[in-house]
Formats: sequence, C-alpha cells, structure tokens
Amino acid sequence: MPESTAPERLTRTTTSIAQLLAKRVQETPDREAYRYPVGEDWRSMTWKQSYERIKAIAAGLLSLGLHREERVGILANTRVEWLLCDLGILSAGGATTTVYPSSTAEDCKYILADSDTRYCFIEDASQYKKLVAEKAGMPKLQKLILIDGAPDAKDATAKDWVMTLADLEAAGAAHLAKDPKAVDEAVKGIEGKHLATLIYTSGTTGKPKGVRLLHECWAYCADAIDACKLWNADDVQFLWLPMSHSFGKVLMSGHIASGSVTAIDGRIPKIVENCGVVKPTIMAGVPRIYEKAYNKILEGARKGGLKQKIFEWGISVGKAVSKVKQEGKEPSGFLAMKYKLADRLVYSKVKGRFGGRVKFFISGSAPLAREIAEFFHACDILILEGYGLTESSAASFVNRPTKYAFGTVGLPMPGTEVKLAKEDGEILMKSPGIMDGYHNLPDATQEALTEDGWLRTGDIGEVDEHGFLRITDRKKDLIKTSGGKYIAPQHIEGKLKTACPYLSQVIVHGDKRNFVTALVTLDSEAITKWAKEHGHTADYAELVKLPAVKEMLTPFFDEVNKSLAKYETVKNFQVLPEDLSIEKETLTPSLKVKRKVVEKMYAKELDKMYEGAVAAE
Repeated sequence: MPESTAPERLTRTTTSIAQLLAKRVQETPDREAYRYPVGEDWRSMTWKQSYERIKAIAAGLLSLGLHREERVGILANTRVEWLLCDLGILSAGGATTTVYPSSTAEDCKYILADSDTRYCFIEDASQYKKLVAEKAGMPKLQKLILIDGAPDAKDATAKDWVMTLADLEAAGAAHLAKDPKAVDEAVKGIEGKHLATLIYTSGTTGKPKGVRLLHECWAYCADAIDACKLWNADDVQFLWLPMSHSFGKVLMSGHIASGSVTAIDGRIPKIVENCGVVKPTIMAGVPRIYEKAYNKILEGARKGGLKQKIFEWGISVGKAVSKVKQEGKEPSGFLAMKYKLADRLVYSKVKGRFGGRVKFFISGSAPLAREIAEFFHACDILILEGYGLTESSAASFVNRPTKYAFGTVGLPMPGTEVKLAKEDGEILMKSPGIMDGYHNLPDATQEALTEDGWLRTGDIGEVDEHGFLRITDRKKDLIKTSGGKYIAPQHIEGKLKTACPYLSQVIVHGDKRNFVTALVTLDSEAITKWAKEHGHTADYAELVKLPAVKEMLTPFFDEVNKSLAKYETVKNFQVLPEDLSIEKETLTPSLKVKRKVVEKMYAKELDKMYEGAVAAE
C-alpha cells in the first residue's frame, strides 16, 4: 500500500456530544430515545423526557460547584442511568472518569485519585464499601452520588459524603429554577479541545493509563458513524456492552446522531432473552458472544435424523448465497428458490433467537474468526467486524452493510487516515478521534504518538487492494519460538474455538519455547451436557481432570493442526480447573483474555508441558 491513504472526506457538523444531544432533543423531542428494564418490565422515555433528567443532573453538578473539565466518575454497570449521568456530566461542561464496576477497591482508588475526580456516581452499597475503605487515598473526592438505595443513616461518613441521585436531580431542579439557562450556557461554552472523558486501560502490564479523549473525539465519531449510515432513526439498538469501555461510549454517539432507539441492559446472561423482548435491528458485541451463539446453534443441530439433514442443507444453500452476495450480487433462479425455502426452514429459527429483526451485528474489541462471520451470513445474519482502540475513540475501521469483506475489520471511517510502518507492518492511524494523550504520563504519550500526530496502535496488519484492513496480530503478542519462527497466537486460538464447541477460552503459548502448547478452558454448559451423556457426574473442576475429556478434545486439535504450518501446530494442551472471568481478573471487562496474567498464574502447568519434551518444528 502507499505510505499513507487519503482519508474519505467527512463533513463535520458536531462540536460536542452535549451540543448534538441538545439539537437532537430540539428536532425530535417526542420520539422514543431509550428503553430500560424495571423488574421484569421494560419502560421507555422520549428524547425530551430523558433530557429533562440529564439537565437536572447537569444542574445538580453545577450546584455542587463543578467547573469546566473537572472530573466526575461513574462506577456502575451498564444501565440507562449510566448514560443519563454521563450526558449530564458532559452537559455541565465536566469530564467523565469511567470506572469498571468490577474494579478492585485499590484500582478504584488509583483511578479516582490519579484523575483528580471530584464527584462520583456509584451504583449501590457494594460500590460504596469499596470506596469508603480507600477514602483516605482520594482526598479530592468530595461527594458520592448513589444511584440505587440510600445512605446508611448510622454511617457518619456516608451522612456527609453520600447523596442520592434523586437528591442531586432535586438540587438541579432548584438550581434551574433560579438560573434557567445554566445548563444551556454550559453546553454552549464547550469547545472541541475540552476534555470529555478519561478512560483507563485495563492495566495488564502495570498501572492503568488514563486515555484523555476530547469532546471533538466523540463528536468526530458521531459524524463519521452518521456518514456511514450505520444507523437510521427507525433502528432499535440493544446495548449491553460496558459503558466504561470506549466501544460502549461510541455506540452512544451513534445513537444520538441517528435519533434512533437504544434499549439498555448490561446483564450479560440475559442478552439472548432480552433480544427476544427488544427485537433489535442492531446490536454490537465482542467475538465471545458470537462464538457462544455459534456453538449453541451447532449443538442444537447435531440431533441426527431429518432435522439435522435439513439444517446442513440450509447452511450449504446459505453459503452458496453468501458467496454471491459477497460479490455484490443477489441470488437468482433455482438458488433463489432454495434460499427462500431454507429461510423458512432454517434461517428464520436462527434469526428468531435474536428477535427476528436484526439487520446486522457489529463485532469489535478482539478478532472475529472468519468462519463465524461466514456461518452467520449463511443464516442471513450479517456481522460487520470493526476495529479501533480506546486511544482512537474506538471507531476507526468498520465493514459496511453494503461493502464488506469477511476476515477483515473493514474500511477506514470517513476522516481516518492509515499507514503501515515499513519496518514491521504496525498499523498507524490519524483522525480527529485520536486521544489527546495519557493523563499525567508524558513519556507514555510520546511513545504512543508520533510528533505529527500518528497513533502507534501496537497491532500488525495489511491492507488489500480494495482498502480493507486485516489485523494479523498484536505486536506485543507475537510469539517467537526458540527456532526463530514468528507465530500469531490469536489466529490459532480463533480456529480452535470455532472448531471445538466445548472450548471457552484458548491461550496459545510458545514464546522462546521450541514448540507451541495451549492452555484451554471449557464451556461449562457444553461440557456438563457431554458429561451426562457419557455417564460422568463430577463437577467442572473434577471433570477437567478426567483423561476422557482430553481424549475427547484431542481430535479437534488434530484437525486444526492440519491447517497450520508445522511450526504453528499445538503439540500439547492443558485444561485449566476453572474458566477465565472478570472477577478472577483473567478477563478484561470487555471479555478479552489477560494473556500475561493467565500465563503467569499457570506457569507451572506450562512448564510441565515442556519437561523432557523434544518436538521438531
């Protein structure tokens, strides 16, 4: 590819999300904006109704003494109040410090102290307990705003330090009664270069780094998404991703720009159930969600008999149609007739799992196996893979509904420029969405950003003749065997998870070793079902020790190894005693594996696979 590509032209209309929101409310006040669960029911609010709460929150913060660009934290799960509080902070001219609700008390203290956060929205008493234990280490944190429940009247610290969200909104209403234009003036005064958000990276290699994202970063995302026409006003988005992550935040930008509906519930176990209720047209997720759905669909189809034959026939027809559609054409003749019948017999049931109205899914945060994208496309469900970093406000590349290439992360967003480093193929990008730098870390900022504003992504990639970007691996994750061979572990991990329905996570290992091994965890539901069918009654921790389990998994590894170069093949693997999780700090909140953490935790198991072993590459 040339040294750099000229970015697709983008007409900029937005200065800040706060100003875009005010415009949205003015243009479509009575259209539905949000849906959210209350108990077992779903409720909704219009743009006007939501803005009334947002303005009250903003005015409440102003009444507390919030000044422009001062930080306000949010420590809560994904829920409608998260978005209302965030938009309230931005509308008051403040900047949001996002904190994952799964963060430890020590990490919460570090983030809130490092960011000089003055106020913090907290979800419930459990989050309060974490912060009160570390209060002495956060001297600038003046007030906690409790979303659920009320402060304990017997707790002297809570009495002075905690107020409820309802009380803040009441204070905001009183402030607006005295100064009706207070929030309007704050919104009007926001400039693109003002700080909007501090998002702290997961910190797998040390202390988290605070990524400084400006108002113009999110404004750019809104304009770019609107230019791509990913959303329209009639769409319903189901949003479950952690809002503390840039992926969730960018979806909020697209929602406001489009004037569509967003249904919000961050409870991951209820995703499929919620899709049946909400019936979304758009949903974004991480690859693990699509992998689990893929394996569950295949498991359900492996019943034998006529139903399995019909399913396999339908998928074969779907793959033929997928090939036609990937060429930009539509099926015709006998293929079109078969496709229509297969839709009624097979695809409609798959689409029904997600509510039956999905136009497309969006996948990001980690690589999506091409086989997964092709399978869902064969079922008439398009998954548009995208790519971005927290440092680029998430929205940098994406496949389009009418222009896509499976196995790639799509085309640059309008206004994004890309080039590959000559020495190693590292992806460099430049756009208005690139961060201002790392908070209080000038050396790290200088390492990440070139003098002329290019972001060093740390990812290796290639761009095809049509401009589609393919990620080959993380620069820091590449394995170099003792024989000098470079291996991309994520490529192998994706193949294994696609091939074997019993695998939950795979960590391919082999750096500075003479051959490749893997640590794996099992999908609890799938392996429990297998155990019952084979007469085993042990729990998960005991099951994984059974020789029969490894014997069952081995053929899947053998099959994948056939498609790999000899030096890439997985010579041995170890099943771990428990699955990876956010709680155990082996997964990030966006469900990415903390590779170095896992390898350190299971160093003995890895070393054992190499004891006395000799394997040619």
